[in-house]
Amino acid sequence: MRRIIGGHGSEEGDEQINLTPMLDVVFIMLIFFIVTATFVKEVGLDVNQPDDEPMNVDPKKKNIVVRISNRDRIVIAQRDVDWRSVRANIERLHAENPEAPVIIQPHPDSQTATMIHVMDSARLAGVFNVSLASN
Repeated sequence: MRRIIGGHGSEEGDEQINLTPMLDVVFIMLIFFIVTATFVKEVGLDVNQPDDEPMNVDPKKKNIVVRISNRDRIVIAQRDVDWRSVRANIERLHAENPEAPVIIQPHPDSQTATMIHVMDSARLAGVFNVSLASN
């Protein structure tokens, strides 16, 4: 038996790369990522923005207007109010006019936490007709 030196022989054209194992690995990785992917639905607060059209306001009906400045100062009835006394002021104004809704006018640069605090204070004061308005 003789060996062929230099590797020239009948098997010269049969050298190919077998891609089947690589495709198997890719499909297994694809299945792994699909199965382990978590589909998270973020929880948020749906806020309906007011229309740009002016609302029809009844002049006989007074509103309780709460303004929030860009530095999170709270103004009720043209006077500055401490955040701890928002509920008491809304209760007082609601007792004077029980049909009056609370309209909150937050500044675009104010914090959302301040607006939520005013909304919660209005609900705790017994006013459930709370609206948001733009400045």
